[in-house]
This record gives sequence, C-alpha cells and structure tokens, in this order.
Amino acid sequence: MCLAIPGKVEEIFNEGDLRIGRVNFGGVVKKVCLDYVPDIEVGDYTIVHVGFALSKIDEETAEKTLAIFREMGVLDEELASEEVAFARAAAAPQSHCPDGSCTVVTDVKATEPAVPSGSSAK
Repeated sequence: MCLAIPGKVEEIFNEGDLRIGRVNFGGVVKKVCLDYVPDIEVGDYTIVHVGFALSKIDEETAEKTLAIFREMGVLDEELASEEVAFARAAAAPQSHCPDGSCTVVTDVKATEPAVPSGSSAK
C-alpha cells in the first residue's frame, strides 16, 4: 500500500535548500520534506505521502485517521523502516513478470525461467 498518513510536526529545520520536519505518526517519528506546505508550523498536523508533507489538516481529522489505520492494521506496514520494508519484500513470493502474467516462484533456487500465461516454452 501507499497511504498518505497524518502526523504532527514536532520540529522544523533546514537541510541544504530543503525545509525538513520531524513528524510524529502516532509514536513513530520520521523526517519529512515540508517544502510543499510553507505555512506549516511546529504543532500543526499534516498529511504525508512518500516523505513529503502535502497539506495541513486539523488535529481531530488526523487522530481519527490514525485510529482507523491502526484498526485496519496498515499503520505499522506504512511506517516501517526501509530495512523492514525490504525484508518483507524479500520474503514475499517472487515473480519474474512484474505485470503478473506468469507463475509466482516460491522456490528461489528454481533455475527455469517463468513462462508467461498463455505462451509456450520452446
């Protein structure tokens, strides 16, 4: 999934030419680019997607949304560190066809290339 997650801005600083914030997503704090929301201040809530704050929102909406995401079980997945996300991806069944047209390979030692559905191997 790729959800936009609400969070509270705890700190604002500059890294080079970028305006960066430390944003708290219900206990998980991450660095976020704040350049798209120049009016945001410490204590404000924002919606963040792939590391970029997109808009300012009110606290009630942010808290309700976080609660719904927790209830759905997607908050931990969305806020996982890169290491955790890569480990999940590596452990998932792999396909040689990103469009999903061929069989999923569950044995990483398989040496035969996957054959797209509806085609024949020569």
